Amino acid sequence: MTTYRVTAGELSPLGAHCDGTGVNFVLFSAHAEKVELCLFDDQGAQETARLELERTGELWHCRAEGLRAGQRYGYRVHGPYDPARGHRFNPHKLLIDPYTKALDRSFVLSERHFGYAPNDSSADLSFDERDSAAQTPKGVVVGDETFVGKPLGVAWRNSVIYELHLRGLTMLRDDIPKPLRGTLRGLATPPIVSHLRELGVTTLELLPIHPIADEPHLVRRSLRNYWGYNPVNFFALEQRYAAEGMVEFRAAVQALHEAGIEVVLDVVFNHTGEGDELGPTFSFRGIDNASYYTLAENPRFYANYTGCGNTLNVAHPQVRSMLLEALRHWARAGVDGFRFDLGTSLAREGGTFRSSAAFLTELAVDPELSRLKLIAEPWDAAPDGYHLGGFPAPFTEWNDRFRDDVRRFWRGDRGALPGFVRRFAGSSDVMGGRGPLTNINFVTCHDGFTLEDLVSYEQKHNWANGEGNRDGTDQNFSFNCGVEGETGDAAVRALRARQKRNLLSSALFSLGIPMLNAGDELGHSQKGNNNAYCQDNETAWLDWRLDGDKEAFLAFVRRVIRIRAEHDVFRRSYFYDGNLHGARGLKDIVWLRPDGTELGRGDWDNPDLRAFACAFGENRRYALLFNPTAETVTFVLPTREGGPWHALLDTSVPDGAGSAAESADCTLIGHSLVLLTEKP
Repeated sequence: MTTYRVTAGELSPLGAHCDGTGVNFVLFSAHAEKVELCLFDDQGAQETARLELERTGELWHCRAEGLRAGQRYGYRVHGPYDPARGHRFNPHKLLIDPYTKALDRSFVLSERHFGYAPNDSSADLSFDERDSAAQTPKGVVVGDETFVGKPLGVAWRNSVIYELHLRGLTMLRDDIPKPLRGTLRGLATPPIVSHLRELGVTTLELLPIHPIADEPHLVRRSLRNYWGYNPVNFFALEQRYAAEGMVEFRAAVQALHEAGIEVVLDVVFNHTGEGDELGPTFSFRGIDNASYYTLAENPRFYANYTGCGNTLNVAHPQVRSMLLEALRHWARAGVDGFRFDLGTSLAREGGTFRSSAAFLTELAVDPELSRLKLIAEPWDAAPDGYHLGGFPAPFTEWNDRFRDDVRRFWRGDRGALPGFVRRFAGSSDVMGGRGPLTNINFVTCHDGFTLEDLVSYEQKHNWANGEGNRDGTDQNFSFNCGVEGETGDAAVRALRARQKRNLLSSALFSLGIPMLNAGDELGHSQKGNNNAYCQDNETAWLDWRLDGDKEAFLAFVRRVIRIRAEHDVFRRSYFYDGNLHGARGLKDIVWLRPDGTELGRGDWDNPDLRAFACAFGENRRYALLFNPTAETVTFVLPTREGGPWHALLDTSVPDGAGSAAESADCTLIGHSLVLLTEKP
């Protein structure tokens, strides 16, 4: 083995830091008894040195002179293997530094990654002595990171979010070179950037791009975790997305910023890919299981608020500090914000959700992070996990009630009108005094049916996932328009196209921040799979082939986003109050029956009332006519001053183009909406 001059080094910062003449290593472990740093050759195959770290309090540290950027390394941590007390140390398992900013390869699960003997009758209470170094990715020491990115700062009111999977977006794009497909470099290519700009979206929300561990049950079925919600590190990039690491990431962010497009990262800080007590040992479990994870009353087991086997102990100061430093790392690389998966679990203290939890509070006052876009998924998998509206400023929140109420309304459900109106008007019943721009409004997202499948399937079809079609939600509020799945029936296809236009328009014209699911504008279908988390194939990869119908729908999506951008009334930051406003003394919004009279108390309580209209706008007046029924409905148009109403959008037309409404009424065919405005 190579000999290095080793000193105690510095106690901070945590991780591996190179200054050109050597590398300082710091690792946190409160319960370890001994920590060894293992150095490997340039291929990460041969161990070249093993250095023992010194201990100061709960930090283990050393400095190795002569080491340079590119050095591969890992840790062996010694201590009690006593699951009954929450300790799972096993020095036979090479461990990844939680702070490493690069790994030399992707994870491939091996039996040697398990700290216990898989075939032992005592399960995780047994102890496995097989060495895992050959099967474990190595951390890579990175050089000087002086790059400091600057967020674009697109105002929330002007934002249109586009949620996408980095790999699935480009895998089937013929005009992108094959080596770039599925990568960050592919994301930043001219064809993709042009598509995004023409579409009109302002902000990309990338599904997780951190290193991914495939769950054992997926490996057994020859599947993989495609979505990426099973991380093993929060500072590094998944190798398959960026062969050149942060250089490639920063270049992609810069290219998107030059096009005026923001980048938000979906971060999974609620759990890790080490799973439950029967899961593998990659990093945190072997470094200090009792500190990094929230343990159950019986510390052999994990508090499973996430439904993924474990829950990170964000209430622990060292764990919380690590996550905040990870956010700063990505912010320095130019990221514009973060979406926090299962955000409720990040605000649990003593097992209870608290809107004043330390993690949320520290984010809110951090001078670097608080100015970015912060988005919470306001629930986790525990029975008490749903907290929509419970997150403090400056957080925005995914509003799943918007999704469900809008779907039910356009499906034609009895009694769905009041819920739809509340969502359209900004969900003041949920968000209270925080304003409508707290809502992330979506009809579809990565999790669930695509927009095409939402109007084509009433049942999930997840058989390819290998779980007997038991996975994925059964509560889809979908409407197949008369036929389950693909059909050549022209009438059914026309209705489906119209329903897509209705659903998308509702998301863009409601108060709040709209979010689109990537591929919906292309008519992408997953053949009824509403949980394609393990489908790294053409089921989930976007199909960019466009026929005439798909071209028309793409043009429609562009039109609706453009209308939103050109008319301030759809981007207001305060709720409607129904009072008189503006120079004309008009109510800021009025709700109308098709006959033109204002809705009364009895109307709101009438479950059979479906079609309705609203007139809104304090100076320039607008009207939206909604007909979710199968019948043709004639609306008496609101009174106006001056010339005729002009139709900005008509969902009965494939591209949405409208025309002037010369008469006093307007007839809508079944399942359609019309947006009108006065000529300015």
